[in-house]
Amino acid sequence: MKKRQFMGKREIREFLEKISENYGEIDADKVEFAEHEESIIYILDDKIELIKNEELIFPFLGGSIVELLPSVTVDMGAIRFVCNGADIMAPGITDLDDFCKDDVVAVRDKTHGKAIAVGVAHKSSEEIKSLKKGKVIGSLHYVGDDLWESLS
Repeated sequence: MKKRQFMGKREIREFLEKISENYGEIDADKVEFAEHEESIIYILDDKIELIKNEELIFPFLGGSIVELLPSVTVDMGAIRFVCNGADIMAPGITDLDDFCKDDVVAVRDKTHGKAIAVGVAHKSSEEIKSLKKGKVIGSLHYVGDDLWESLS
């Protein structure tokens, strides 16, 4: 990470309000941000919680905010592909929460229920339930990617 910088009190309040709109009530006394490769990492109360790429701010898999996301559960056959960065395909999904198109969702393994990826929904949960094929969630961050390896 390069140049960690603290946000001022007003910046923190505005940032947390913006993030809370998407992910539910988030609170922190101290917020830092730092450049990391081509992303910006947000550190809330000394814990890496959020990542910003060129288009979106989304939860880091090792943080607590990922637990606030709606979830999609994938079967054991999909895990190897998801952990290599593949998008999530409709046939691999065994269970899902309710969400809308373009929402950020956690992808969980069926056995342990652990989050193995964070992605953006290409379709709503209702649409996904009726599909038999096709990509339905685009991968943003997954266990084993460069961010995971360097920040965990």
